[in-house]
Amino acid sequence: MSGKHLTNISFSQLNLPAQLKQAIDEIGFSYCTPIQAQALELALAGRDVCGQSQTGTGKTAAFLIALLNRLIVHPAPAGRRPNQPRAIVIAPTRELALQIHKDAVALGKYSALHIEVVYGGTGYREQRETVAQAVDILIGTPGRIIDYLKQHVFDFKAIEVVVLDEADRMFDLGFIKDIRFLLRRMPPPAKRLNMLFSATLSHRVMELAYEHMNHPQQIRVERETITAENIKQVVYYTSNDEKIPLLLGLLKRLEPKRILVFVNTKEAGNLLSDYLCANGVDAAILSGDVPQKKRISLLDRFSAGDLPLLVATDVAARGLHIPDVSHVINYDLPQDPEDYVHRIGRTARAGATGDAISFACETYAFSLPEIEAYIGHKIAAAAVDRDLLVEPNRPAGMTAGRERRGNGGGGRGRGRGGRPPQRARRSTRPRHSGAL
Repeated sequence: MSGKHLTNISFSQLNLPAQLKQAIDEIGFSYCTPIQAQALELALAGRDVCGQSQTGTGKTAAFLIALLNRLIVHPAPAGRRPNQPRAIVIAPTRELALQIHKDAVALGKYSALHIEVVYGGTGYREQRETVAQAVDILIGTPGRIIDYLKQHVFDFKAIEVVVLDEADRMFDLGFIKDIRFLLRRMPPPAKRLNMLFSATLSHRVMELAYEHMNHPQQIRVERETITAENIKQVVYYTSNDEKIPLLLGLLKRLEPKRILVFVNTKEAGNLLSDYLCANGVDAAILSGDVPQKKRISLLDRFSAGDLPLLVATDVAARGLHIPDVSHVINYDLPQDPEDYVHRIGRTARAGATGDAISFACETYAFSLPEIEAYIGHKIAAAAVDRDLLVEPNRPAGMTAGRERRGNGGGGRGRGRGGRPPQRARRSTRPRHSGAL
């Protein structure tokens, strides 16, 4: 792991409670990232923070450390009921909520605080019963939080800390009315510590901040380039019917240890997963309609290294910290340049290095100029050599019609030698496909 992404400010220098320092030491954190250094300086002094940073910069640890410090240093007021949360972290997707909860449990290991997570899709009764008994830190998605709030499972009268993570994504997914509904049921902004983090501090995000925060201090941690310099990026110009042979050839040649392969549609993901399994590659599909328990199981297996390859739609592109992803492969180029940045940001986390490989095929090659304009540079092109293509075994029962649909239409253009295909057409897929 590279130390270039770190500052010279160590966590031991910060005036943190002993139990929080012990957890930080056990996790292995030594020095702050830039977003952590700037955010903690303000938040530990009790000032509201409105932060902008790219994915993988350590913002989750920043707001969790500040939150835990506040609750440990200031004991709960007399008369507070056990089911009245003292802090709340609101996330746009259940995957992100689960990741934040996992990190919070690790950092709060010695704090004796009850840290709970609520989210839609599964576990309705179990989650309800757990938070009804005791909850100090509530982490969750807006819909499930509002559901329990309206049932009086808890109230927000004792809230001392509020965190909004991925605020820009809240707008994208249409949650902003829900967020305002929740914030208006908490103590006034001046009586709590407020932290907001977003990939962009747009006008709409700042309007939300000034409306519901107490004179927030803006901090911006931006790289000189939109994408991390330690991600090696390459693009292959390929026909639709060469995509699977090319992917199989790359997997054979590169021998990556943990691979995320992104597709634009569920149908393409299912097709690709079937082909990979038929050709001896242990793979699974993560998309919006996968049941929540199965999602958690897949992510746990992938994070543990038991599942070497995960095919995913953009449900996995934001907010998840999956350690040691060696390669991200855009089997389908995304239609939104920001999604490209979030996808490849799943590798090279916390200063590590990684590879991002993209296929510019007949269906999605139109996205490449926009992506290159957004990231500010051309992506190096690699030739599709014949010896790189592997003739695939066809999955049992595969029909030609399904194969064409999953591959984006089944055009026959070659797209050789770094030249973009000529027949590209825009898909009708919605620009955002996050989980709720």
